[in-house]
Amino acid sequence: MANMKRGILAVFIVHIVFGLDLSKTMALEQTPTVIIVGAGMSGISAAKTLSDAGIKDILILEATDRIGGRMHKTNFSGLSVEMGANWVEGVGGSEVNPIWTMAKKLQLKTFYSNYDNLSSNTYKQSGGLYEKSVAQASYDIADQQTELNNNISLSLSAHRDEDISVLTAQRLGNNVPSTPMDMAIDYYGHDYEFAEPPRITSLQNTEPLPTFSNFGEDVYFVADPRGYESIVHDIANQFLSTNNASEYTDPRLKLNKVVREIRYSGSGVIVKTEDGSIYRAGYVMVSASIGVLQTNLINFQPDLPSWKILAMYQFDMAIYTKIFLKFPYKFWPSGNGTEFFLYCHELRGYYTIWQQLEKEYPGAHVLLVTVTDDESRRIEQQSDSETKAEVMEVLRNMFGNHIPEATDILVPRWWSNRFFKGTFSNWPIGVSRYEYDQIRAPVGRVYFTGEHTSENYNGYVHGAYLAGIDSANMMISCIKKKMCKYQVMPKGT
Repeated sequence: MANMKRGILAVFIVHIVFGLDLSKTMALEQTPTVIIVGAGMSGISAAKTLSDAGIKDILILEATDRIGGRMHKTNFSGLSVEMGANWVEGVGGSEVNPIWTMAKKLQLKTFYSNYDNLSSNTYKQSGGLYEKSVAQASYDIADQQTELNNNISLSLSAHRDEDISVLTAQRLGNNVPSTPMDMAIDYYGHDYEFAEPPRITSLQNTEPLPTFSNFGEDVYFVADPRGYESIVHDIANQFLSTNNASEYTDPRLKLNKVVREIRYSGSGVIVKTEDGSIYRAGYVMVSASIGVLQTNLINFQPDLPSWKILAMYQFDMAIYTKIFLKFPYKFWPSGNGTEFFLYCHELRGYYTIWQQLEKEYPGAHVLLVTVTDDESRRIEQQSDSETKAEVMEVLRNMFGNHIPEATDILVPRWWSNRFFKGTFSNWPIGVSRYEYDQIRAPVGRVYFTGEHTSENYNGYVHGAYLAGIDSANMMISCIKKKMCKYQVMPKGT
């Protein structure tokens, strides 16, 4: 009877402190050890790692109506296409990319992306193709600059010198792109990978890139009806229960739960969601994107320490927008060596990178064009019909006025979505390993994970997966071994 009174009193206190409607408040009798905020790749990877370590009393709160996060398929004119992550990047090297292993296990349909013939598929702003020899000369200069960039980066690291931007390295090589073709090739070499321009991107932390140095330089495009997200589902299915329809029935996963407040102290955490529910736990693992952490969606009480906020705010959440277009028939070149083509416009990044998807979706007559950064923000704020008009003008500049009108268009809007605020993180100039360790560091019982916390692979799916494991292991050491101190290496080491 005394225990019951104490339980009633606890709920009453919560009601007074938070001012909540008790009818919407979760019963607090079953308190999990860990609450995980977000069911994307990192959140699910962390949850499985905790479960494998015997910490099974977890609760996953996901803001959307699905798991997978920025790995998300959708139907486009009868095809399953990827709104977010689309490639397994880093294949064929001395180490095996864990995502490639999982993709092969599930027998996902993947297609090797061959960029080798771009010099034969580089288009003027108007008037068709450049001569291959003319284009190849510019590609050769860009390759020489990349080699110089790598050497400069390795020298800076060896001497423990301060970081510089990729653009600064280009200036040192007396090779700052200025013509439409040079800017397009530069965009392909940098923005297409990092979603931000060389003037922003860190040299030391992107060249050479560990993803390709460690896992190999090959990349594979995922075009499977089950979606790239099926890898996340496969991980989740190893510890979450489902019904015969493969729907999650596990009470430890709650969808449509938008976390708005995290209260933390030395004794535990209390998490409040937008619908007024509250959840209590010993620890919380936050897998929200760095873009979300830079907004006020989640209110931390007390405020996160200033060193943590400053570190998070210095990192970049980039925007990478893949626009799909369907046509009544094919009017572009096809066959070997024609998969990718570049459009060279006086405005850098204006519908520059194109991919024809005849190999991935035979007979579907679909093109994919990629934009990033400011162009992504601009396009997200205009109508799809305006975007389609711009795209059709570009295609007519490349292929002539006789081409048909696109019958359908898909424009993802990751930046506008309050649950993501972009697509992946980019390492900007000015952020060192010291600030990066601070981004990864827990604050008391609040832990952080996500691709932005991956030590070597931020911005990649494998980075998200490995970060979830890494962050969970830090938490496991604290819970099971009482080893809770996180060591941030001194600046400059």
